[in-house]
Amino acid sequence: MQLLQTRVELLHWCATPAQRTVPLHFVPTMGGLHRGHSSLVEAARRPVAGLEPRVLVSVFVNPLQFAPGEDFSRYPRPLEADERLAREAGADALFRPSVEELFPGGEGQLTRLSPPRELQEVLCGRHRPGHFDGVATVVTRLLGLVRPERLMLGEKDWQQLVILRRLVADLGLPLRVQGCATVRESDGLACSSRNRYLSAAERLQVQALPQALEAARGALRAAGDMVNGVGSGVSGEALVAVVREALGRAQLEVEYVELVQPHSLAPLPRLDRLGLLAVAVRCGGCRLIDHTVLMTRLPLVAIDGPAGAGKSTVTRAFAARMGLVYLDTGAMYRALTWWVQQQGVDPSDGAAIEPLLQGLDLQLSTAAGGEQRVCINGHDVSEAIRSPDVTAQVSMVAAHACVRAALTRQQQAMGERGGLVAEGRDIGTAVFPHADLKVFLTATVEERARRRALDLEQRGFPVPPLAELEEQIASRDHADASREVAPLRQAPDAQELVTDGMTIELVIQTLVDLFRERVPEEAWPGS
Repeated sequence: MQLLQTRVELLHWCATPAQRTVPLHFVPTMGGLHRGHSSLVEAARRPVAGLEPRVLVSVFVNPLQFAPGEDFSRYPRPLEADERLAREAGADALFRPSVEELFPGGEGQLTRLSPPRELQEVLCGRHRPGHFDGVATVVTRLLGLVRPERLMLGEKDWQQLVILRRLVADLGLPLRVQGCATVRESDGLACSSRNRYLSAAERLQVQALPQALEAARGALRAAGDMVNGVGSGVSGEALVAVVREALGRAQLEVEYVELVQPHSLAPLPRLDRLGLLAVAVRCGGCRLIDHTVLMTRLPLVAIDGPAGAGKSTVTRAFAARMGLVYLDTGAMYRALTWWVQQQGVDPSDGAAIEPLLQGLDLQLSTAAGGEQRVCINGHDVSEAIRSPDVTAQVSMVAAHACVRAALTRQQQAMGERGGLVAEGRDIGTAVFPHADLKVFLTATVEERARRRALDLEQRGFPVPPLAELEEQIASRDHADASREVAPLRQAPDAQELVTDGMTIELVIQTLVDLFRERVPEEAWPGS
């Protein structure tokens, strides 16, 4: 591991993004390193889209984020121990600048950044005015020097993570912000550099903090809403009261206990999907923060997009990586189309199709090798539904209101408890409008025609000229987008992902990153 102390050394080691052959991942810290920081370095070392990155750790006690009277002068600075931990965790370099090196013109000459007030003036920001201005200013300064492809931050400092994600998005910085789950000590206390301020007696006292959050999770489970997602949710006031009572019994000085929406940090009167229960307490001369993420149902992801965009391939792999159930709604419509054809029914005649929906036995399962099996009324049609004949008529069958209603009800029943990722052409708009993440995955007509030709060739079907395939795909797009019932369109809150030029692994990694921006790792670790 190289030790870097000047900006010249740093710039030489980092090189420019254009000069790099592998990504650079950056872990900014204020030192006093512990197991939580080790976990960030270890996460930063993991390959992304098949590339093994280099990892840079910085240690800089930032004077801009300490208010007068706070603990800047006594903040832990165990330089040798920090260097050893960073090396053992796998960092390739450690940047440890002086204040003069990072602020060569002095603090007074710095261009300051101020994140949005609605993200600052809540939780910790309400009690530490100017703190997040200082964080944003210094982190942006470091990002400008390092220019990493990925910024690694701990979920423990949740408000900081939200603010820095917003900063990166608003400034259009070309990097990903990755949050990593809170690491805890054996007694449940979240790892923190400030834990070393605690005496032995105080350490026993603050164990009430993680225990109070566990009591809130228990209250939610007792309310019967942890995985059901039904009813009007649980009272935020009731959850806050549970935590305050537990902290009061331990005689901890409570700075705040609040239930907020995790991404906007707006107050949540009731928990009906995803919420962040955040706490700050003081014990002796130590201020500690912690939180828990509460869910009334397991995560739900909706991936929409036109035919031939590669949704099935990447969604299946993404679901496996995140430990979610894969729901291929397109296969359901294809299976019904196959059944309509087998019964000799005109696919354009909705009235004739409607009786076939009565008692329909349509099942999706995963085979031992991971591939999805599709059965309809006792027939395994996993391969048959990919034929050109089915492809040509599935949009026609899917356009009937009776078909959409019947299969939408079945899909919604499958998704009631969450814990799945569903793909199709109206998942985010019609089937799961309250999904935690919505993605509109698409590609140009030319790219989809090329992929379709390759798929037909691999399956042993005749391959029409590319111009003919492009015309078929464009025609199907028009039919899907103009149908009266549940037309294909991008949901207003969906992220568009155009996959031209992207490898399958890169698309999957992008989906993982988008998911992590909405569902914290500590709430849903995945696999």
